Amino acid sequence: MISQFFVLSQRGDSIVFRDYRGEVQKGSSEIFFRKVKFWKEDEEGEAPPVFNVDGVNYFHVKVVGLLFVATTRINVSPSLILELLQRIARVIKDYLGTLNEDSLRKNFVLVYELLDEVIDFGYVQRTSTEMLKSYVYNEPVVVLDAARLSPHGRAAIFTQGTKRMPGTAVTKSVVANDPGGRKREEIFVDIIEKISVTFSSSGYILTSEIDGTILMKSYLTGNPEIRLALNEDLSIGRGGRSIYDYGNSSGSGAVIQDDCNFHESVHLDSFDLDRTLHLVPSDGEFPVMNYRMTQEFKPPFHINTLIEEAGALRAEVIIKVRAEFSSSIIANTIIIQMPLPKYTTRVSFELEPGAVGQTTDFKEANKRLEWGLKKIVGGFEHTLRAKLTFPQESHGNIARESGLVSMTFTIPMYNASRLQVKYLQIAKKSKTYNPYRWVRYVTQSNSYVARI
Repeated sequence: MISQFFVLSQRGDSIVFRDYRGEVQKGSSEIFFRKVKFWKEDEEGEAPPVFNVDGVNYFHVKVVGLLFVATTRINVSPSLILELLQRIARVIKDYLGTLNEDSLRKNFVLVYELLDEVIDFGYVQRTSTEMLKSYVYNEPVVVLDAARLSPHGRAAIFTQGTKRMPGTAVTKSVVANDPGGRKREEIFVDIIEKISVTFSSSGYILTSEIDGTILMKSYLTGNPEIRLALNEDLSIGRGGRSIYDYGNSSGSGAVIQDDCNFHESVHLDSFDLDRTLHLVPSDGEFPVMNYRMTQEFKPPFHINTLIEEAGALRAEVIIKVRAEFSSSIIANTIIIQMPLPKYTTRVSFELEPGAVGQTTDFKEANKRLEWGLKKIVGGFEHTLRAKLTFPQESHGNIARESGLVSMTFTIPMYNASRLQVKYLQIAKKSKTYNPYRWVRYVTQSNSYVARI
């Protein structure tokens, strides 16, 4: 099926490399990285996940800054290979606890052992963390400073609120015990939503969509049965139709999903009655449920942009962003970008008085304005003024020659769809068995843009 598999760092260094069939010439990793780094099609944008160079098909996914790549000369299903790459990354993360360049280098023996069991002569054998435990014997080398190495990982964004989880709780290996042989009984359930919103120039919502996932990672011994209860007013299908029949309707405040799918371990016997999922979690991280929503929802941010000409050779851009959520919630790692007219030569910035944790930059190579905010507290509004300078009198419409304003962000403990875990029940082995349960929410931007 595949000829080679390798993992590259952001610099293009080969961290892991395995040649299964010897069909592709040496140096394929260098060829791939040069092609991705200097991708020139359509003038801008990243390389697609699948492309061909000199008769070699390259498939790649990017996971926490690392490039997972497979090559082949034959015609295979792209979706199959891309899913394989995602599963390999997930298995490695399950075994190492945290996935980054340092953990890969310190555990290269274990990683190669995993690859030999997952793929044999280019053909996939098994990608289940639980099944691999019977064949893999090396123990992971713990990266002690995992929190510092991945400050923007999932463990770092769930630190708000009064009840805080241990800093490295979710970065542990699922196959290794803590020092001293102890094992902390706990389970993590994450509702992660990526939202896509397009605003008109007047601020109205043109399109909105939510792609959500309920992720589970279990550190429970013995794989006990779990009951996961969701909103009782959850409806599947347009018009509030249920997952099995299409006769029910829902109120205006209901959570209405267009469609969804479940992990193979989930039993839906009572889901249509009380919206409860029954499952026996396997070792490792896996998606319990994936869902999509196009129901109208309140966007977490509103973006307003104004462009005013200030003479023949100057213009001023004003960008305002307001957080439409509660003041108890804080968004972080916010980046706002705006393509400027190609003839822009210089940009000077003016931030609001007392601004802290904000950065501005003019990317002259691609004529792009970039505004970064370390955090935004709910209910607050921030403003940026940018003065543009042109070398000669412009003859076009400056607003039309500028691109869409785009925004990326992460909001811990915020849920745009209102989907909630009502309770997480674990089958008890004894009266004293009471494992830790962590239910966490996060909303991220997928495509968040505003027309000018």
